[in-house]
Amino acid sequence: MTDKELLYIEDALGHEQYFQQKCKETAQSLTDPELKNCVETYADRHSTIFNRFYSLL
Repeated sequence: MTDKELLYIEDALGHEQYFQQKCKETAQSLTDPELKNCVETYADRHSTIFNRFYSLL
């Protein structure tokens, strides 16, 4: 893997961590159970994507 490819993966990992964190923070502030569940699902998806990118290393 080239240095440039590693930088792309590093950027993607950072983005996925950020999205996961923001989804979790948002879910904690929501009172509507259906909406909260939806946002938590997105947090889980970003966690899965993060793990897939991490496995490339």
